Amino acid sequence: MAATLLAHSYFHNSHTPKIVSPNHFQTRKTNQNPYVITKRRFSKPPHVAHGKKSEELETLIRPNNLTLTRALRAFIDSGSMENAVYLFEEMSHSETYTWNLMIKGLVDNGFFEEALGFFRRMELGWVRADKYTYPFVIKACAGLLCLKEGEKVHAKLVKVGLDFDVYICNSLVSMYMKVGCLELGEKVFKEMPLRDLVSWNSMVSGYQLAGDGLSSLVWLREMALVGMRPDTFSFISGLGACSLDGCGRNGKEIHCQVIRSGFEMDLKVETSLIDMYGKSGNVDYAERVFDRIVHKNIVAWNAMIAGYVLNSCFYESFACVNKMQEVGKLKPDAITMINLLPSCAQMRALLMGKSIHACAIRKGFIPHLVLETALIDFYGRCGKLKLAEHVFMRISGKNLASWNAMIAAYVQNGCYREALDLFQHILCKSVKPDAITIASVLPAYAELASLSEGRQIHAFSIKLGLSSNTIISNSVTYLYAKCGDLQTARRFFDSILCKDVISWNTIIMAYAIHGFGRISIQLFHEMIENGIEPNKSTFVSLLSSCSISGMVDEGWEYFNSMKRDYGIDPGIEHFGCMLDLIGRTRNLDLAKHFIEEIPFVPTARIWGSLLAASRKTNDIELAEVAAKHALSLEHDNTGCYILLSNIYAEAGRWEDVERIKTLMTREGLEKTIGCSVVVKDYKIHRFVDQDRSNARMNMINDVILRMIGEKEDVYACSITKLRRRDLTRKMPNSPENHSVRLAISFGLISTELGSPVLVRKNIRICEDCHNVAKKISKITKRKIVVGDSKVFHHFQDGSCSCGDYW
Repeated sequence: MAATLLAHSYFHNSHTPKIVSPNHFQTRKTNQNPYVITKRRFSKPPHVAHGKKSEELETLIRPNNLTLTRALRAFIDSGSMENAVYLFEEMSHSETYTWNLMIKGLVDNGFFEEALGFFRRMELGWVRADKYTYPFVIKACAGLLCLKEGEKVHAKLVKVGLDFDVYICNSLVSMYMKVGCLELGEKVFKEMPLRDLVSWNSMVSGYQLAGDGLSSLVWLREMALVGMRPDTFSFISGLGACSLDGCGRNGKEIHCQVIRSGFEMDLKVETSLIDMYGKSGNVDYAERVFDRIVHKNIVAWNAMIAGYVLNSCFYESFACVNKMQEVGKLKPDAITMINLLPSCAQMRALLMGKSIHACAIRKGFIPHLVLETALIDFYGRCGKLKLAEHVFMRISGKNLASWNAMIAAYVQNGCYREALDLFQHILCKSVKPDAITIASVLPAYAELASLSEGRQIHAFSIKLGLSSNTIISNSVTYLYAKCGDLQTARRFFDSILCKDVISWNTIIMAYAIHGFGRISIQLFHEMIENGIEPNKSTFVSLLSSCSISGMVDEGWEYFNSMKRDYGIDPGIEHFGCMLDLIGRTRNLDLAKHFIEEIPFVPTARIWGSLLAASRKTNDIELAEVAAKHALSLEHDNTGCYILLSNIYAEAGRWEDVERIKTLMTREGLEKTIGCSVVVKDYKIHRFVDQDRSNARMNMINDVILRMIGEKEDVYACSITKLRRRDLTRKMPNSPENHSVRLAISFGLISTELGSPVLVRKNIRICEDCHNVAKKISKITKRKIVVGDSKVFHHFQDGSCSCGDYW
């Protein structure tokens, strides 16, 4: 072995940081990016033998210090830190220059903690640090994100009178900005007696790295006003700031400056322009810049691929990869695969995504934290939760992004309890959640109707200083809307300072699921007036509101305007909304023709909409065709079986009802048991069908009987539609004992007189309970809100907001 131990006195000094043997440098990661895991491989010079000290290295110990210093520098320049440490320990430690060499080498190779250790050894050895020492020490503090150590070094600089050196001050500004202390960085900058280009670049890039794109652009403008000419790094930071806030107009201004300054042929600047235009939604501009690059490298190709993905040009992203390999003669790297996985997820191209995963394994790209996190997101969005869990469990150095991806995967696949358990696990591990964590976990509380717990998480986000974060505000709006509190949801929406397209989409969908389509349309026009461009999700929300509220003409108008006015091609989800809308008109011929005209392969959701429409017209033949197609795509779709069984029952075809039950048994499927939830004094009260567990059950049943009577013709008639005549008698499975009735009754006796009753139900409310809820609202003169698996029903004065269509 070329080098085995450091100085023994150094190891036994309890006042210095821990530095391990030179072997430590062989396994230590040089890439300090927390999102990437790589293995460090040190290359030794040819004359250093493996397994023993070479004779040439031994002879290096004897010559004068100049020769040793040159050899030390050669080791450091080649990245052979093991040999550099061994040689340094054999040298005289009296010269500041050799200490500076070692500290610089350790910092350049990513060994920040060890660099600080050498600096402290230097101080204990009474070797005086100079103005060339401190910038590297400060850089080590920034690399460790250690504010405390950085402040100690700053204090020492003040003591020795080096706190006004331009080079050192630039390092301090960069360090403070990197650790998130923007005010301290700005203070150091303003107190500098002399500022150079690096000083200004540190401020521009510092705010950009902190995520404050607007402030970064302000500093870039100030820089120009004082007559400082921007360089490559200035433009790259400014364009990065535009990418953060989607400021396409500011980006174009910087592009003009780039051309006037003669940097339009700089590859790094061109790549930053592609990235900026892609993130600002101007993919055509990105293509123009990309096509002008003569010698494209892998970074430029990856930037263009990412631009296509961000703008939903998924087929173009794959075409770009093929062109990169055929024309550019470049092979995809880990970043290429990271960029492609979202395209696979959006296109539900599971096989393609798996192929990328396999290719990454073959090429040795894994372990790679960002790539593995992208795989979790891909499998989660494709519904392959087991595969997502498998990738997640194999990650050795999980960071917050990987935890967030797994939480989001659970929420997307309806595993809300698992998402909350994982969130609690993060808190127990003392991992500080960020805005993405809170925004990912709040929908889980919304779906579980745990409004009180959701409020606690909202309060927790305020304590974390994230109350003004738009992403969290959007999730809070969704939380209250989904839990039935539409007024509070609107109040939070109105309080959002920087509303983005997701903010508007959320509130439009909120009013849609509550049956207030007219208000949804009004909000859409307000969104356009505020200069927010709608996207595909906007029209999903808008068309859903038209479908739920029965606004047929408006629905067709907005559907046709997607391509005509906004250049948005309708997706399969938009066709699904329109099919629901057609179903309301009971025009099944138009529905069949519409499905034939869809430019996509119809999904189970499309056929399910046709099946639901068939029930309204009692068209059993069409219902069977729709069910056959739906079940061929999703053989475990319990809803289709139940809906078809109900259609048979309404037609009196009981043999077919039994046949459906037999098929479900064979497939291992069970009918979902109805469960309804009421919250009283921050406590959740759950009721299931035929429930007898509540302590106040006698009073609950008494209220139900008093409200609707033991015999009511309208309800008996409704029951008869679904059961044989001999089954309409009193029986334990009758609608009288459905969970939603029990929950409404409990709400009436447990809440203040005149206050609304809010109930959440896990499946759609049946027609019997819907009629009963209307009658109870008229008798009690109280508002009753029932949120089922599709919409919220606002019952008031004997009518429902859904117009009796759901």
